[in-house]
Amino acid sequence: MSTTTIRSTGTGRIRALGRAELTLLWRNRVAMATALLLPLAMVLGLRPALSKVDFKGSGLNPDSMSISGGIGFVLAFAVYYNLVTAYVARREELVLKRLRTGEATDLEILAGTALPTVALALAQCAVLLAAGALLLTMDPPHRPDLLLAGLLLAPVLLAALAAGSTVFTRTVELAQFTTAPLLLVIVLGSGLILPLDELPRQLAEVCRYLPMTPVMDLIRAGLVGGPGARAGQVLESLGLALAWTVVAVLAAQRWFRWEPRR
Repeated sequence: MSTTTIRSTGTGRIRALGRAELTLLWRNRVAMATALLLPLAMVLGLRPALSKVDFKGSGLNPDSMSISGGIGFVLAFAVYYNLVTAYVARREELVLKRLRTGEATDLEILAGTALPTVALALAQCAVLLAAGALLLTMDPPHRPDLLLAGLLLAPVLLAALAAGSTVFTRTVELAQFTTAPLLLVIVLGSGLILPLDELPRQLAEVCRYLPMTPVMDLIRAGLVGGPGARAGQVLESLGLALAWTVVAVLAAQRWFRWEPRR
């Protein structure tokens, strides 16, 4: 009598891990509320204040800035913050350690854990874009290819940054403190609230090289065009975004801890 060994594929393993993680995410009411309500609240809060800003020759206006800022908040909080808490929780519960004894590779485990969070964030971004078109009478995206590039690069970058941030996060409760510095950098330094041109020149130049700034530049250029859609600027933004992604992935690969921190 012969036995047949059925081996799962990498894609199948990631999907199985993603389904399990989605169940856990659904049970975490705080994480779900943060992911679903905060971006909408920020868009509603930003719109009146942005109506008083002079956007000069950036091609932006209060509506497009509100939507791009909302997308930035979705990516920062729904992907980065939620993934830090998810990775730390699974590590402290020994889930990650047990998963490593099976067929799944390290990358598959991290990707499977991130899958539902990333899918939820991208769905929210799609809702924001639809709301901008229907409620704020925004024009269709000027460069859909740049918008798509930014939306695909951002989750990879933020997931790698989340994995790296777990090095400093001993418990889930500490995540709100260890994630705060990078969240502040993203919100204040990557143009989510105000265009960088509104900042002092030297500060704006520094902010252009922060991790999320090139990604947000691609998203805004995709939405409204402007100077950011020029070939030279697009290549610079893509280069910086890819460079930060590679650095974040290598850092996570080097320092990510799979066992509880004592």
